[in-house]
Amino acid sequence: MAKVLCVLYDDPIDGYPASYARDGLPDLAGYPGGQTLPSPKGIDFTPGQLLGSVSGELGLRRFLEGRGHTLVVTSDKDGDDSVFDRELADADVVISQPFWPAYLTAERIARAPKLKLAVTAGIGSDHVDLDAAIARGITVAEVTYCNSISVAEHVVMMILSLVRDYLPAHQTVLDGGWNIADRVARSYDLEGMHVGTVAAGRIGTAVLRRLKPFDVHLHYTDRHRLPAEVEQELGLTFHPDAAAMVPHCDVVTVNAPLHPETEGLFGDALIATMKRGAYLINTARARIADRDAIVRALESGRLAGYAGDVWYPQPAPSDHPWRTMPHHGMTPHISGSSLSAQTRYAAGTREILEAWLDGTPIREEYLIVEGGAQAGAGAHSYSTKRS
Repeated sequence: MAKVLCVLYDDPIDGYPASYARDGLPDLAGYPGGQTLPSPKGIDFTPGQLLGSVSGELGLRRFLEGRGHTLVVTSDKDGDDSVFDRELADADVVISQPFWPAYLTAERIARAPKLKLAVTAGIGSDHVDLDAAIARGITVAEVTYCNSISVAEHVVMMILSLVRDYLPAHQTVLDGGWNIADRVARSYDLEGMHVGTVAAGRIGTAVLRRLKPFDVHLHYTDRHRLPAEVEQELGLTFHPDAAAMVPHCDVVTVNAPLHPETEGLFGDALIATMKRGAYLINTARARIADRDAIVRALESGRLAGYAGDVWYPQPAPSDHPWRTMPHHGMTPHISGSSLSAQTRYAAGTREILEAWLDGTPIREEYLIVEGGAQAGAGAHSYSTKRS
């Protein structure tokens, strides 16, 4: 029998919800492009519930315990005496989320001799040391596409919030004020601006599609160039790399995975080539941007705004400078954890577990590492030190 160790974020401060704002979720036929939605043999939750917190348990307990397996769920993941570290020693499977990542480092993998499968309930497996997983023959999987559209919607929201300076205007209302001049002195129209995405995978392309109706000029860079018909349909300008693209853009959105080629990409040098007053949105991974370079760029006016919901480490400490830097629109890591997305990534996690426990193949698009090598989505999106 397997021991499954699941790390989820804490329940709401006022307790697990007894009811929800809406009575259900829209029915989706599938993902854009034809990939099917997660298709487990069954689910033990109601779509639209809070599943990503400790009490939600991703809806897995009845399923796993009904088969005789052990499920341990915790939010305590940091420090040598954390519940995660104590339970990891004899765990067969670790499940974590990008929003509350259990950093599965090489050192932790070395202390987990039974570990065979690491699942990301969501997308983005950079909290797992992929080189160490490859060396140990551990399978790494994530629920590809489950929250890509959720993140793309969050990106568009953040772009509009920064460009229109929405958050300070809303705060004025909360504070009882009404000075219109103060609130429009940094507000612009998005129309006519040049907007570029670093990476045009599922999220980046979804962002481009959602921005096209705003009558903007769209740019992108990606190591896999999009088909010519997509470039023509969306009116895209391709650039060979970020350095070539960002000088042309009023808004840059980062939608790339974190790997050695992207870590620290937006530092002082690259930011210095951006237009003065450009906006930078990063819902990908915090370490793609240099923490202190972002602060300096906002304080100097090189950047007019920065928004994102990814931090390092996660959760971010209370004194993290991104909490107090000027002209930011940061959120905790929530873009991919809407109740809609949780339904999909919980179902996808169960689908992965069903396949692994039954000894049947895990869907190729869910795979990051398998059999001691990159596989599936991982071979397309990630690079490692071993590559």
